[in-house]
Amino acid sequence: MKLDELIEYLKYEDLINFKNVEISGISYNSKTTKNGDIFICLTGEHADGHEYAQMAIENGAAALLVEHKVEGVKVPQVQVDSTRHKIADIADRFYSSPSKGINLIGITGTNGKTTVTHLIQKIFEENNEKCALIGTLGYKLSSNGEYRDAKHTTPQAPELQATLRMIKDVEKIDNVVMEVSSHALEQNRVGGCRFNGAVHTNLTQDHLDYHITMDNYFEAKALLFSRLEENDFAVINNDDEYGAKFLACVPEDVRKYTYGVKNNADIMARDIHFSLNGAEFKLCVNGEEYSVNLHMNGMFSVYNVLAALTAALALNIDIKIALKALQNVHGVAGRFEVVNKKPLVIVDYAHTPDGLENVLKSAREITPADGKLICLFGCGGDRDATKRPKMGAIAQKLSDKIVITSDNPRSEDPQQIITDIIAGLQSVNPEIVTVEPDRGEAIALLKTIADNNDVVVIAGKGHEDYQILKDKTIHFDDREQARKVFAGSVI
Repeated sequence: MKLDELIEYLKYEDLINFKNVEISGISYNSKTTKNGDIFICLTGEHADGHEYAQMAIENGAAALLVEHKVEGVKVPQVQVDSTRHKIADIADRFYSSPSKGINLIGITGTNGKTTVTHLIQKIFEENNEKCALIGTLGYKLSSNGEYRDAKHTTPQAPELQATLRMIKDVEKIDNVVMEVSSHALEQNRVGGCRFNGAVHTNLTQDHLDYHITMDNYFEAKALLFSRLEENDFAVINNDDEYGAKFLACVPEDVRKYTYGVKNNADIMARDIHFSLNGAEFKLCVNGEEYSVNLHMNGMFSVYNVLAALTAALALNIDIKIALKALQNVHGVAGRFEVVNKKPLVIVDYAHTPDGLENVLKSAREITPADGKLICLFGCGGDRDATKRPKMGAIAQKLSDKIVITSDNPRSEDPQQIITDIIAGLQSVNPEIVTVEPDRGEAIALLKTIADNNDVVVIAGKGHEDYQILKDKTIHFDDREQARKVFAGSVI
């Protein structure tokens, strides 16, 4: 593609050294820049891409997208107000707007995004339609397919648009369900994406290290809904504190659907019961009532299923077909995943106050009367520190015993993170509270703490198979560690 064609619809401030060069790719990492790429000089918290422009040119960059002129280079420079926002426009144009030929559904919320995307993919497939998925675990072209790696919940714009184009042209898939994070919306990583539908799971405290306030967090999430167009659909959790605010920002000509357990909604669950086998409830939709038996457990699973069923309703998929799909689902990797039976050991991705509260309440529902509920958790470093004491308080309130450890400490001192968590505890009785900064050692301690009738929740990392330390990233998987410990192996 020629440069003038690439920037034809781009709002730019200036053209420097303009030559109508051929552009064969998009890069924002100078180390991986190839011949013919346009190099995007992204500016962020820790780096300024303008400083790496020369290296990118040495590696073959044919042009630059800049916020200010880079001196001493001869390649064309396209100057814009924000490279971070315009990279999406460039990517969408380069890949010929792939989302306009796809039924693209975005899922956003603090918790539940991954599960809901997987459930909707299953519903499409039960309806004899192909559906690809993009999200936290990577992307996959079918529910039975392998995950392909992704670096973010929502990929950066060039990778996202390239993936959508591949899904459409190579794999011949017309439906895509995608997790859409608040960062991706605020940073315009999904700019250019034409969503046909949007689903809201919930909104609770998370990412305040980035968004600072809950209002800012909401405004970022709300972008997914405010950009919907005529005949698109919006699915909203009517029980969520922010549900009404999300509904209010949906354009009038967009179809609106709600779901819930407490408040009146288009799709509702009543008479909910939990057991070791899963959740049971009565589904009420359009005046009809259906008996639902899930292999998944917990109230959060009920909400996730309701979100997926409501999306099916909006997509005009028969509710009986959707129910058949979901009643065969045994869960998603790292989400309330059972890794041992006696004691019952559950690994979950819960890493927010609301997420931890939900998983512990669900675990309590299936804890035997003569058993204890034990929670092992930590908090990530270089992230919202205000949630640490809140999570400590929740863990102590809802569990019989807690083990406080490290999660992904990143550049922070693990002991300081633990101190922040302990600040939320009412007491640090050693018979109830165990502190072990080494996560592997902490999981090993569970062998001496948990009896056969107990339920253990290992929270925070879920599907992750790594741990980010100050100076390195190591292989670490809670599920592997727990299986070794309760199989009697030494770590």
